[in-house]
Amino acid sequence: MALHRLFQLSSMLHSSVSLILRRNIGFSAVVLNRTKELDPVQKLFLDKIRDYNTKSKSSGGLVDAGAAYQKNVSEEVTKLQRLYGGGDLVKFPDIKFTEPQLEEVAK
Repeated sequence: MALHRLFQLSSMLHSSVSLILRRNIGFSAVVLNRTKELDPVQKLFLDKIRDYNTKSKSSGGLVDAGAAYQKNVSEEVTKLQRLYGGGDLVKFPDIKFTEPQLEEVAK
């Protein structure tokens, strides 16, 4: 009986120690991975994203959009205003639905 209890206790101890070790190893891997230096491709990618972000904030819109792009955008906006009757193209239109008049039909 005592031997059976010892085996049960040993099994429970083994499973809990195993669980704790797995959690600690998993956490350690994440911590060690963050402190490790990025590979050159990842570093270049992150540098380009950060560079684009600063350029975008400084220009207040699209990066490297020249005069030809601005002219094209204004022509398209003018064309859309002409097609759809003018108005503000940036604002979402106010849509009003009316309730349909239903008639009761006798059976």
